[in-house]
Amino acid sequence: MPFALSSPAFENGHAIPPAYTCEGENISPPLAWHDVPAGTKSFVLVLEDPDAPGGVFHHWGVYNIPADRRALPRGARLAGAGFAVNDFGHARYDGPCPPPRHGTHHYHFRLAALDRATLDVAAGAKVAALWRAAQPYIIGEAQLTGTFAR
Repeated sequence: MPFALSSPAFENGHAIPPAYTCEGENISPPLAWHDVPAGTKSFVLVLEDPDAPGGVFHHWGVYNIPADRRALPRGARLAGAGFAVNDFGHARYDGPCPPPRHGTHHYHFRLAALDRATLDVAAGAKVAALWRAAQPYIIGEAQLTGTFAR
């Protein structure tokens, strides 16, 4: 099977429950992955909204996720992992929050398997910079897409 990312909270292509958005608890949903590529030494996870009015909006960036992890619980706090600064200006998860009446937005959870145990990212680095820094080390990518509208 191919490297895959899923959530028990919502199915791929379906609505993200309000608890994981700015209208709810604004905490990260539970995520799980399987069939990790051979040689994986760590993971990077980002959450992007390509439907944002100003272009791609980054909601979350986590790096140096240990290679032996296969899931993140709801509201995950990861000891040892790094957090990039999202486009809200926070080094944490900030869930879907599209402008009211802007239609349905698609939120892409992108998990990259890296052939490097740690990714050196400058303190205060933005999520977009984190994703660029990961590119040379990606050996596999899995994606989960959820939707949300206000």
